[in-house]
Amino acid sequence: MRARKAVLFAAVATAAIGSAGVALGADANTAVAADQQPSLVEDFSYPGADKILTDTGVKLISGDGHILFADCSTPRNGDIGLMRVRTTDAIGTNHDGLICFQVKAIPGVLVLKIPAVYEIRGDGYAPGAGHKVKADLTTDAGAHSTVDVNPNGSTPVGVGADPNNAPTTLLQLTAGS
Repeated sequence: MRARKAVLFAAVATAAIGSAGVALGADANTAVAADQQPSLVEDFSYPGADKILTDTGVKLISGDGHILFADCSTPRNGDIGLMRVRTTDAIGTNHDGLICFQVKAIPGVLVLKIPAVYEIRGDGYAPGAGHKVKADLTTDAGAHSTVDVNPNGSTPVGVGADPNNAPTTLLQLTAGS
């Protein structure tokens, strides 16, 4: 009889503990789920792109955060300054066709759309100081080209390279080593 009572007690205790564990587990899981942030998936869209487009007319699409839209009045840091893109359109911070970017780290990518670009100036102000950057461009007719930007000087593109060339739209800047 004692053996049956002990077995019965053990069975009831196990069932009770199991039920409580399931209930506690459910409540604990619910509490953990409520405390967790929703999963974030990086889409690399450019932060503040809508405001920049509204304020300056510059369309920034996406990037990795290593090439940033910059105020052209930002002073140089020694032999490194800002990349400067020139366009015939009245866009940019002062609507004068000057748009600047800062290379924060390499590799870096910035996808953008700047029409009527005729010159891209590298960010270096001494031999060997500037970043190596490639610029992807297209014409209205769909002719794509990639140019190596002079790290320490200006690179003419589109009508800047030849007045008979078609206007070019800057689509991407890629900084590398």
